[in-house]
Order: sequence, then structure tokens, then C-alpha cells
Amino acid sequence: MSHVLNTDLVKSGAVRPSRTLGRDIAGVAAILLVAVVGYLLFPDNLALLTRIIAVALFVLSLDLVTGYCGVATLGHAALFGSGAYAAGIVSAHYGINDPLLMTLAGIAGGAVAGLISGAIILRGHGLPQLVLSIALINLFHEFANKASSWTGGSDGLSGISSDPIFGMFEFDLYGHTAYVFGVVLLVVVFVALRFLVRSPFGMLCRGIKEDPVRIKALGASPKAALIKMYVISGAVAGIGGALNAITTQVVGLDSLSFTMSAESLVMLVLGGTGSLFGALSGTVVFMLFEDYVSAANPFHWLTMVGALLIVVVLFAPKGLYGTAVDLLNRRKGAGK
Repeated sequence: MSHVLNTDLVKSGAVRPSRTLGRDIAGVAAILLVAVVGYLLFPDNLALLTRIIAVALFVLSLDLVTGYCGVATLGHAALFGSGAYAAGIVSAHYGINDPLLMTLAGIAGGAVAGLISGAIILRGHGLPQLVLSIALINLFHEFANKASSWTGGSDGLSGISSDPIFGMFEFDLYGHTAYVFGVVLLVVVFVALRFLVRSPFGMLCRGIKEDPVRIKALGASPKAALIKMYVISGAVAGIGGALNAITTQVVGLDSLSFTMSAESLVMLVLGGTGSLFGALSGTVVFMLFEDYVSAANPFHWLTMVGALLIVVVLFAPKGLYGTAVDLLNRRKGAGK
């Protein structure tokens, strides 16, 4: 069955075997280049850049279920927030301050939240699926608010601290260590996801998005595959949440908000769904644009953000990255 699926996806253009190692190397090089440029241009604003990395990990996790699997969700922040709270709780309540162990706690928290979310959301399709995701994020938010002895409630979870990484690299006030730590996490996750989306499992999930009935007829279980992807997505979102908790040393209810879920979907659409590069580019463009516009015009910045999104959706329906790739391909085709 996997051989048949692989052949079908290659024919449909969903998988291009020629774009493998070269694109992986180019992707890692691009991430490192942007990271170095960001460090050189904004040495006094590394906190913002680290926040962008945390959100980028979150948007990558959303792309796994929405872009590659076609699952509609507006409650994905439940996974990010669960990872953030898991990392924060093991530090604030159990004294586990090692950044790597806190990251592992975030992975576990996000994965569990992904399992719960997937089991509930995948029971619906289309509009009911969206309603279930909205209900789910509200339940997670309310649970975190009521469990104030663990989460700090509306005041947020404080008392989080981080030991030096490997006992040598201490988190400084300028954010240098936090930024480098975030970049390393992003590169590792990006490489792992590149292998995942090209694996037989990743191609199976793409096939489910295109034609779930045919995949089921081939003997696979679409729901089981989607739940597995949801768990993986939760683990990735949990890494982003843990990074946010480690670097800010506080976790608030905003990490479990509907607003964050909606904004992550906007970033994904802005960059281009079904592409890891699109998820990254959409996150960087949106967050930098939002930061500078809100600082330049604090009264009308939402109008300008809205105008940007309208222009992109109307004139670049495949997102910034997807449209750019299409233009390059057309030029290459015209040059032959």
C-alpha cells in the first residue's frame, strides 16, 4: 500500500524526489543566515527574536495538521500553552530547572494535549470541526484559570528559573544564550520535520488530505494517522511553549488564548500552507510587521495589519512563499 501511495503522490506532484538534500541544506542555511542577520541588526531586541522563534515552532506544528493533513482548527494554542505550562510547572513546583529537561516536559505536555485535541476535534468535519476546536481552547483556558494552585490562574505562573545549559551557558539578561538556544531548537525541529513530511507516514497524511476515501480503500486508517500527526504536532508546539517559558520565566493565560490560535493560522496563511518554509516566512513577516507598525502607529496598527492580509490573500493566494516559488518556477519554465 505504501508503494502505491508513494507512486500516486509522485505523479500528482505532491512529492518531488529531486528536491531532497539540497533543499534541506538550503533551508538550514537560510535559517542560520536569518538568525545571524537578526542578531547583528537587533542586538538589543533579542527577546523579540526569541519570541518569534517560539511562535515559529508553534506555526510549524499547526502546518503539520492544517497544511499537510487538512484539519481545520482554531484551538491549536491548547498545545502550545500546555507545553509552556508543563515546562513552567516542573520548574516552579518541582525545582527542575535544567533547560533540556524543561524542554522535554514541554514536549510531553504538548503531546498529551495533542492526543486529547486530536481525539476530540477529529470526530467532526468542516464547520463542526472548527466549533470543536474553539470549544476545546476555551476549556483548556478555563481549566488553567481554575487550577490556580498549579498555574497561577489569571496572575500567571511565576517562579520559573533556568540553570545554565550543560552547566556552562548561563541565561543572561541580554538574551544571547536564550536566542542561540532557540535557534538550535528551531534548526533541529526543522530538519526533523523535513524528514517527517517526506516519509511514508508524511505522504500518507498528504494523501488523506487529498482523498481520504481512497486512502481508506487502500487499507489505511485516516483517523489513526491523523491522531498520530496531532501528537507529533503537539510535541513540536510543546517545544515552542517550553522555549517561551524558559526565556520569559513566566507563563500566562494568553498562551492558551483563542487570539493566539487565530493569529497562528493567519501567519500560516500569510506564508503559505503545506510548506515548512511558508510557515517560517509567514511567522517572521507577520510578527516583525506587527511589532514595527504597532510601535509607529499605536492607534491604527490593526488597520494596517488587516490591509496587509487582504492584499496577500487577494494577490498571493498561495502565501508569500508559495507565490514566490510559483513565480520562480514560471521563470525557469519560460527560460527553457
